Amino acid sequence: MNTGITRRALLALLPGVLAARKRRPRTHGAFVAFVDPATEAWVLRLTALSSASVLPAPQNRFISSRRRFLLFSSDLNGAMAPFRLDLHNGKLHHLAETRHLAIRSLYLDPKERSVYFVDSGVLKNADVSGRETHTVAEGVSAFGMSDSGSVFIVARQRRLFHLNSRQPIAEDAAFGPLVSPDGTGCLFGREARKSREFWYVPLAPLGKPKLLASGRIWNPFWSPRGKNLMFLRDVETKHAVLSEIHEVNPETGAERKLDPTSGYAAFAPNADASVFVGASRSMVQPNIILLLRSMARELTLCEHGATHPACVSPVFSADSRWIFFQSDREGKSALYAMDVEKFVSPT
Repeated sequence: MNTGITRRALLALLPGVLAARKRRPRTHGAFVAFVDPATEAWVLRLTALSSASVLPAPQNRFISSRRRFLLFSSDLNGAMAPFRLDLHNGKLHHLAETRHLAIRSLYLDPKERSVYFVDSGVLKNADVSGRETHTVAEGVSAFGMSDSGSVFIVARQRRLFHLNSRQPIAEDAAFGPLVSPDGTGCLFGREARKSREFWYVPLAPLGKPKLLASGRIWNPFWSPRGKNLMFLRDVETKHAVLSEIHEVNPETGAERKLDPTSGYAAFAPNADASVFVGASRSMVQPNIILLLRSMARELTLCEHGATHPACVSPVFSADSRWIFFQSDREGKSALYAMDVEKFVSPT
């Protein structure tokens, strides 16, 4: 199943794309297609530049695998609020009124019927049609859930709790929680003086927190099966500081290098972790890059041109046919997409 923009819609948007000599921007509804100056590949801008658009945290589920839409935050109506973008026609749907939305907190529930988010310290739930909004819990700064939705962890004043039982999980959590896909464990982070720490708590049964990794580390992702934690680590050499993708096993604590990178500020795996998409932190070549693991090769897709590369947040669609990212390359933060089916096998 194609979970992104249909190939038919793309062809309608780009008539004669292969034979075109004048690569001028083309529009189709709210979408604008243009040729990337670095690679001459077609890129789709999904949102207008009249308002700022921001993707949720890349670890969150926010792209539908069934109904071709994604969730994002926008100040289209004045204040930042949750929106749904239909990927087959570009229509926007305002989902809820908010006062102080945590713009990266949006999380699509497993049944893809509602979105969870934090607004003014209140965890709320709104259906994706935008008809109803409900309060779930108060005094919440962050939250996370398993793929099935059966395990739900919330953060209150740097302490983690099970949402329903209110059972305490961990203390002094500077960021997180990030619940493993199968719900058996939970990651959270702590800030040290000159480094960051990733901690893990077994949930079934509940255990004590244990340190998984520390140092110049960021951008954690659970592996697709939830058995290992992947993240970016800066490694110093005699000549440079290298950015590498590492993996650690929560049960054994064993860490290993998965792949070197050309210097990623952010990355995300596809559905089977066979391919990674990264945002380069280079000021000279601020690119979106595919890392083809089977070939140990990087492929430049386009420029992201973002002021803050770590906020580009590149992610795959569930079927790995599309990537989505955000950038302020044209002034305001907007959402972009690229078709990568010719490089990546569908998942």
